[in-house]
Amino acid sequence: MDTAGSANPRIILAGSPNVGKSVIFGALTGRYATVSNYPGTTVEVLRGPAKLCGIAAEIVDTPGLYSVYPVTEEERVALNIIREEPGFIVHVIDAKNLERSLPLTLELKETGRPVVVVLNMFDELISLGMNIDTASLSRSLGLPVVATVAVTGQGMDQLEGELSKLVSKELCLEPYRVPPYSEKRLRGLYRMSQEVVAATLIRAPRSKKFTRLDKLIVSPLSGFLILALILYLGLYKFVGAFGAGTLVDLLEGAYETYVSPWFVSAAEWAIPWEWLRSLFVGEFGILTLGLRYAFAIILPIVVLFFLVFAVIEDSGYLPRLAYLLDSLFKRIGLSGRAVIPMVLGLGCVTMATMVVRTLASRRERMIATILLSLTIPCSAQMGVIMGLLSERPLVLVLWAVIICSIFAVSGALLSRFMPGPPPSFIIEVPPMRLPSIRNVLLKTYVRMAWYFKEIVPIFIIASVLIWLGQLTGAFEWIIRVLAVPLDLMGLPASAAPAFLFGFFRRDYGAAGLYDIANAGGLSGNQLLISVVVLTLFLPCIAQLVITIKERGWKTATAISLFILVFAFMTGAALNAAITLAGVTL
Repeated sequence: MDTAGSANPRIILAGSPNVGKSVIFGALTGRYATVSNYPGTTVEVLRGPAKLCGIAAEIVDTPGLYSVYPVTEEERVALNIIREEPGFIVHVIDAKNLERSLPLTLELKETGRPVVVVLNMFDELISLGMNIDTASLSRSLGLPVVATVAVTGQGMDQLEGELSKLVSKELCLEPYRVPPYSEKRLRGLYRMSQEVVAATLIRAPRSKKFTRLDKLIVSPLSGFLILALILYLGLYKFVGAFGAGTLVDLLEGAYETYVSPWFVSAAEWAIPWEWLRSLFVGEFGILTLGLRYAFAIILPIVVLFFLVFAVIEDSGYLPRLAYLLDSLFKRIGLSGRAVIPMVLGLGCVTMATMVVRTLASRRERMIATILLSLTIPCSAQMGVIMGLLSERPLVLVLWAVIICSIFAVSGALLSRFMPGPPPSFIIEVPPMRLPSIRNVLLKTYVRMAWYFKEIVPIFIIASVLIWLGQLTGAFEWIIRVLAVPLDLMGLPASAAPAFLFGFFRRDYGAAGLYDIANAGGLSGNQLLISVVVLTLFLPCIAQLVITIKERGWKTATAISLFILVFAFMTGAALNAAITLAGVTL
């Protein structure tokens, strides 16, 4: 069997977004994949091994796909897998949307590959008073059909049985060529799917209407009140006041009182050379600064944000927020679908930059990437800022107003001058669900594992680079250079290291400001200017790498240089305006 270089048969999970492909992937492989109640979760291709009745196989989870004629980047990725990598196809369908999904089933059948149809979320179909005659559907399509409720495991044994029948056969699977686009052909597939649905769907589906809760969420007045309540309780009070305030104070106090002194004593005993000892326990040492920032300041904020975000995304709120904000986002050249990467950016801008590929046009992807890099603070940075400003509510409000204004004005200008077609808005709106505590905790755990694996090493690397900069004198030179724009912004030279840290990690820079502010080194005016500039400052290294990967190094470099200049100019203008007005915050 031809499996494109793989020794094991390949099972490709395909289907539109938010139908449960990642849940099925996890059930078949035993490997956790991020599962959320909104479309576009899977933006990378996930691969994992599985045993199907004793036969080893490779399972591939692909991004959302509506048709073999792709529109978005995620559809192109999925289609390339189906087209270039010979394998068996599992078309996962939301059972409630059978009629809309069957044309893709028929297109996948035309590939000549064996296809298994999975009617997932079958319990939700039943709860709507409907049913599907799976045996009749299987005969009509000439394909195996399995009904599942993947989150509970219902039907998974039958699916594994069908897949084991396929992988046990020695078949030669050739690469697939997409037939030329034809509206006549597509209309024929749609008519055929309607006939199949009429013959197999028991009880006509009810008209799809928003529930009373849906109407509250998507209506402008009540919708924005609900959004404000979520931001206030979830981000400001829980992540900001409790996380960046209470928990950070507790953990940092314990670290400074018990952990740091022990590290210093151990280093003085074990390392006789001061120049080497400073790498570990100096002013910017790995143990005294890098790990303190990572574990005592950033970690509690990130954990709480991931918990809040997991609840929000599993509830089904995000697609409704996209619906609510679509008309506003169109004014900045984006569709409501861009809400998802923007909200994800409040967790991790690096992750959100990858999700930007789910937007339909290159123009939207470019605008979203610039706005993410310029105006969206990650959870840790935002949490530290909220902790910094928790006792200065006026400064916090001014910071939020300034950043939101820059977001709106920048987006409007980009929309006006960037070429390309205006955005269109199509998004799957899943039912509202009570988040699963298990999935929320598991998702938070997986994201924390990602934090320890990907982010904590950056703090250590940053400490090493700063130490090398101190030894060579480069660090002091950069500080002197930064002191020039800081002076124009009315900030003390002592804030320069925080901005240098911000290049390694934005939250690293925010933690530096936290130290200076706690020592009484910043006035209210200086706090406002510093948090605004740091929010607008350069993308962190991780985000820069992803931007280079997604947009190319020339575009990434141009974006970074523009942001650096814009951030400092904004700080200088804000300082001049405050001075001219004679305001003291």
